[in-house]
Amino acid sequence: MISPFIFGHQSMQFPNISHHKIPALTTDQMREVDRLMIEEMGIQLIQMMENAGRNLARLAQYKYLQKDKESDIIVLAGKGGNGGGALVCARHLANWRYPVKIVLSKPEDEYTGIPLLQLNILKKMDLDIIPYGFLIKMKTPRLIIDGLIGYSLSGPPRGDVANLIRWANLEDTPILSLDLPSGMEATTGEVYVPFIKASATMTLALPKMGLLKPENKSMVGDLYLADISVPPFLYRQLNLYVPDQLFRDTEIIKLT
Repeated sequence: MISPFIFGHQSMQFPNISHHKIPALTTDQMREVDRLMIEEMGIQLIQMMENAGRNLARLAQYKYLQKDKESDIIVLAGKGGNGGGALVCARHLANWRYPVKIVLSKPEDEYTGIPLLQLNILKKMDLDIIPYGFLIKMKTPRLIIDGLIGYSLSGPPRGDVANLIRWANLEDTPILSLDLPSGMEATTGEVYVPFIKASATMTLALPKMGLLKPENKSMVGDLYLADISVPPFLYRQLNLYVPDQLFRDTEIIKLT
């Protein structure tokens, strides 16, 4: 039987699991997971980024886009891995015929590596990549995707990143953050100013410790966990136990 979690467009529900049943990661542990994936497993960053972006697009579709396929979706993309995942999300949403506009936090010539590869794909698809200044002239979007800063955050957001965070928070529309709301430190949960006030956050692999701080609940919003294809046994090298069947039925789980 085909799982309704994957194919049941109108009936899709993500299963719930208590966050107490799975471990949470520090920034250093997540970096080590990434290293083990690449160096020992041969699973490259581009593969993990593709999984992250596709799952983010799927969550956006079923949580926020069922009733509106006309209004714009604004994707805010930084120049790092978090931004790359957001750009993958933009591609999938565009392929599904949702109207997507991308706003970069840095000039295009500062994008390198895999995020640049993802950006170039979107340019070949002729998607709208709009300057920050154009946002104030647009009508309120249906959804904002926050892919500005991930677990590499060090200090308060500045420059255009800070401006984009302030703009997003002023819009009367849901914000879906990738991995962490931009402006939150992954390990301690320290919240810098400005910070994204997310309606929902989809974190990757395992939740980051900062997301689970009770005082950050209003910033995180509904918390989801998405599979990026980390083999469960890999976590045991970090003395972490993750259930082998965590993502057996679905790639996205709601954490309670």
